[in-house]
Amino acid sequence: MTDAAPPAPLRVILADDHTVMRSGLAALLGAEPTIEIVGEAENGSQAVELVQRLRPDVAMLDLRMPVMDGVAATSQIVGSGTRVLILTTYDTDSDIERAVEAGATGYLLKDATRERLVEAVHAASRGETVLAPRVAEKLVARMRQPAQVSLTAREKDVLNGVADGLSNAEIARRLIIGEATVKTHLLRVFAKLDVGDRTRAVVIALERGLLERPDGRPNR
Repeated sequence: MTDAAPPAPLRVILADDHTVMRSGLAALLGAEPTIEIVGEAENGSQAVELVQRLRPDVAMLDLRMPVMDGVAATSQIVGSGTRVLILTTYDTDSDIERAVEAGATGYLLKDATRERLVEAVHAASRGETVLAPRVAEKLVARMRQPAQVSLTAREKDVLNGVADGLSNAEIARRLIIGEATVKTHLLRVFAKLDVGDRTRAVVIALERGLLERPDGRPNR
């Protein structure tokens, strides 16, 4: 009975418009026996072409590249069976959100260690989410923030009437709309602000800067 053959190395392509960085990554990851670098690209368009032609397990993409950036390339690669790892120097909220929404399996920063990069490639190939610690912290903080709420102009008009102490009937006469319409707008405001009464709606709207004070200044 012979020993089972070791699993084939994971096939990886790299995309980075900086030749030195790309070559360094190729040497770093290529030295790992469980990883094989099967292609390199200098922009997102080339990366998409390589994925279509080579069908790698993982595509490691820079975020900002000419011709097509990493997010646009990710959106075209997702669904092909190739997992995408973003490797970048940028950890701003907007960059992270764009990459995650595009379908990237992981988001790492270029200060990651070789061991971390190797682990990330293997984890990504299994479909596991891989995030740099700073990126994970930003995402968690973002999720803990209250959802951004906006009120329509008419909802603000109705809420201003409430703030002025008017009844639904009086607000309807002021705005020249039906009383039932006033009630509908208030119910929508209650839902948006997650409140159950008129007074609380006004208080929360003022606290969040969604409603102006009587002197015309937003409460910010």
